Amino acid sequence: MTGSADALVISFGEMLIDFVPDTSGVSLAESRAFIKAPGGAPANVACAISKLGGNTAFIGKVGDDEFGRMLVDILKKNGVNTDGVCFDAEARTALAFVTLRKDGEREFMFYRNPSADMLLKESELNLGLIKQARVFHYGSISLISEPCRSAHLAAMKAARESGALLSYDPNVRLPLWPSHEAARSGIKSIWSEADFIKVSDDEVQFLTQGDPEKEDVVMSLWHDNLKMLLVTDGEKGCRYFTKKFKGRVTGFSVKAVDTTGAGDSFVGALLTAVARDSAIFNDEPKLREALTFANACGAMCTTQKGAIPALPTTAEAEKFISNCKGK
Repeated sequence: MTGSADALVISFGEMLIDFVPDTSGVSLAESRAFIKAPGGAPANVACAISKLGGNTAFIGKVGDDEFGRMLVDILKKNGVNTDGVCFDAEARTALAFVTLRKDGEREFMFYRNPSADMLLKESELNLGLIKQARVFHYGSISLISEPCRSAHLAAMKAARESGALLSYDPNVRLPLWPSHEAARSGIKSIWSEADFIKVSDDEVQFLTQGDPEKEDVVMSLWHDNLKMLLVTDGEKGCRYFTKKFKGRVTGFSVKAVDTTGAGDSFVGALLTAVARDSAIFNDEPKLREALTFANACGAMCTTQKGAIPALPTTAEAEKFISNCKGK
């Protein structure tokens, strides 16, 4: 299924197991049973791209344990290149317990002390693979602690020097940072490196401490190297800002069961389009079409539990869009 003719998108960072309660709207303590779901935003993005027929690789580290081997197997089954994945003999694969509120929104409790993903070293990077990337995508969780932070920075540098576009989705997870201030400064420490940044409205509020609805607040996150800044507004859709134009693309209203992975599904869809046509940032009609498709992929991902199993194929997303237009 992978479109090997497509330019390569590499997703760098963490892959872990999400334990999701089998019933929504209960606290972790009240949950009687959990569904084991593969997760980690960068891994979700890689699977989203592959499911849409794109060409993608994941780079990161998992434990040399049952869960770690299971995760690599899931990447392979989803058509993701795993040549950049390492196993750590000492540390375990990270776990996250995710409570789902009645509205499908999430709260997290992490087990990472330290987990294998935090221990990826610069010497373990597959530089040959990184140098093939047209797009290099990452989050901020890999910036929290050494040695992974140095590996992250070295991977970005290698990708940039090989001509890749750098894509950043901070994916703010406050429980993992020492403090709110550390999160803000850590996330912003690589801000001006990216060609393309996607943030949620909540993340805009956290990073700026302003009103995410106000354009001047959003634009305080702009920097001159950016080709596009994207703000996702949940089911309302998204707002886009480029050097030449800006606008809003409306979203799709669905009954959300689990919002885990919706943003990753959105990002995967958009990066698939960028890998196929990197001039899309200069073509507003084409960009709006890609964002409508990405909104649909995000919405569809919320209609079932777990991120990766809920990721749509291109045919499913196109059918969903035409059904919505027909209403």
